Amino acid sequence: MFTKILIANRGEIACRVIDTCRRMGIATVAVYSDADADARHRAMADEAVPIGPAPVAESYLKGERIIEAALATGAEAIHPGYGFLSENPAFVEAVEAAGLVFIGPSAASIRAMGLKDAAKARMSAAGVPVVPGYHGAEQDADFLASEAEKIGYPVLIKARAGGGGKGMRLVEAPDDFASALEGAQREGKSSFGDPAVLIEKYVTTPRHIEVQVFGDRHGQVVHLWERDCSLQRRHQKVIEEAPAPGMTPEMRAAMTEAAVTAARAVDYVNAGTIEFIVDGSGPLRPDGFWFMEMNTRLQVEHPVTEGITGLDLVEWQLRVAAGEPLPLAQDEIRLNGHAFEARIYAEDPTRGFLPAPGPLLHVAFPHGARIDTGVRGGDRISAYYDPMIAKITSHAATRTEALFRLREALGATHVAGTATNLGFLQALCRDADFAAGQMDTGLIGRKQDALTHVGPPEDAAVLFAAMAALDLDPARPHFGFRLWGSASRRVELVSDGALVARDLRLLGPGTIAVEDGWHVARFEAVSVSGGEMRARQGGRNLRAHVARAGGAVSVLLDGRITDFALIDPLAVESSGGPEESRITAPMTGLVRSVPVKAGEAVAKGEILVVLEAMKMEHSLRAASDGIVEAVHCAVGDTVSDGTLLVEFAPETREPDGEDAHV
Repeated sequence: MFTKILIANRGEIACRVIDTCRRMGIATVAVYSDADADARHRAMADEAVPIGPAPVAESYLKGERIIEAALATGAEAIHPGYGFLSENPAFVEAVEAAGLVFIGPSAASIRAMGLKDAAKARMSAAGVPVVPGYHGAEQDADFLASEAEKIGYPVLIKARAGGGGKGMRLVEAPDDFASALEGAQREGKSSFGDPAVLIEKYVTTPRHIEVQVFGDRHGQVVHLWERDCSLQRRHQKVIEEAPAPGMTPEMRAAMTEAAVTAARAVDYVNAGTIEFIVDGSGPLRPDGFWFMEMNTRLQVEHPVTEGITGLDLVEWQLRVAAGEPLPLAQDEIRLNGHAFEARIYAEDPTRGFLPAPGPLLHVAFPHGARIDTGVRGGDRISAYYDPMIAKITSHAATRTEALFRLREALGATHVAGTATNLGFLQALCRDADFAAGQMDTGLIGRKQDALTHVGPPEDAAVLFAAMAALDLDPARPHFGFRLWGSASRRVELVSDGALVARDLRLLGPGTIAVEDGWHVARFEAVSVSGGEMRARQGGRNLRAHVARAGGAVSVLLDGRITDFALIDPLAVESSGGPEESRITAPMTGLVRSVPVKAGEAVAKGEILVVLEAMKMEHSLRAASDGIVEAVHCAVGDTVSDGTLLVEFAPETREPDGEDAHV
């Protein structure tokens, strides 16, 4: 077994590999870009080597630098993780030429499955069912259009290289074929350097089911059951589960046998996944699935397979790469219970799932679920990399119980500082069709509006946010005391870009009313204990987790996260203090605009910096006429509370002759 390995990846997968290596007594070497200098994976590893600037093309895709780092640190092998160089056959050959072991399949196996057209031809020859279509080399537009006619619409145009939905177009009518072909070719060339496409019959109610396979250097190939990855948006997986709902013994036997046959056909060694497209229009049947592609690496969703088998797939990878036989034979691999995995991303579902890079002001995960993450509170999601925050995996004896546990774990996860898809994932877990196992790859698209809908903040969330913003604690002596009448405080917050203005009226010990002029919400037994706040509203007991950073407050209540920003008129106008000469950030956020330059004269009220925080834009304005002396920030910078942004010299007026007297 290896004594030291280098991990050619970052984030949660690097941390995942390090966890297994620690348990096995294997030392680890991390690599990191400039953007990851303080990343969790760097801190976890035994050693860490810088490999370049933030862009992946200048760091994590620089295979020669990674190999140099492995040799310099005495590592014996390189684990590629997934993504980046994990399916690059030239990198595999370079690793082996340097005398190192690549923890993954051979370059020949990767090449054999790297181009979809060649892979499907090979699978068809091996007897693995493939989707009817054209997988040849001819790329003339008129010829491809005629092939589409033969196949019958609707058809799917797919870039033959790469994956992840790039270079893919659904065409439902002949008149749309030419423009869709141009788009697929253009995207294939820009994403993979290859404009060639293949054309397949489109399965109208598709499910995506894949089989985990493993091979060793002793001729053994086994499967570790199947996973259902049908919950997707834009061909990107969202929630995965194992085993697939509705799976019959006959279907499972046919699909797993086909997967093992596919792996044997390319002499496959190490972890891989055979992906199938499945007819989901009715019950699963042995003649209703077709080979789609093979992922020649470990998958993001491998934890659900580990959940139902009780195995550590990274350990298997290491043992196989070290030349050991597979730890178990096929009849020794058990299927136990059901598992789900949900991917938590820094993205905004209400804005078309746009990535939301930025600071993670607060991160708290629940107990009772598996958490795979590469971040901590205080870290930031970089615009340079995939915006994944974490994966949550649940496991139980039944599908119903495992889904309940996943929903509970998502509802207890608190991430503040940037937009996330947590609410969307919870809505998906509550969807009746998904709960019944009746889903296909189009489910999210059909229900996206309902799944991403966000209503106004609850009165209770407003109460807790206001208490945190105003630093109110009912347990303090003389809280709210007045000689007559009731004490009242006005608070102005912003949530999801909308103003939330309320009066908090103190009615007695632990009793507070939230009023907006016409509506009154009364809360009793209000209490504060650290980051936890409690109250009672009628017969409902409320408990919230509240996190505050600068002028931002995040409330987790009944599984819903509501982010607020406290409006401070003085901070928004100048944020510069009495001298009005140092414009600082009122809270942690992302610089969206800097419309001024050093040396410019500006008028009172003119915008100096636009800062985005908690999904709201804050315009920092000049408090008087003056001159911009220096600008210390740029668009795209993430700045913390109190960071100096602009130095500003207010205009000083000399008294004129008439008024100049003592």
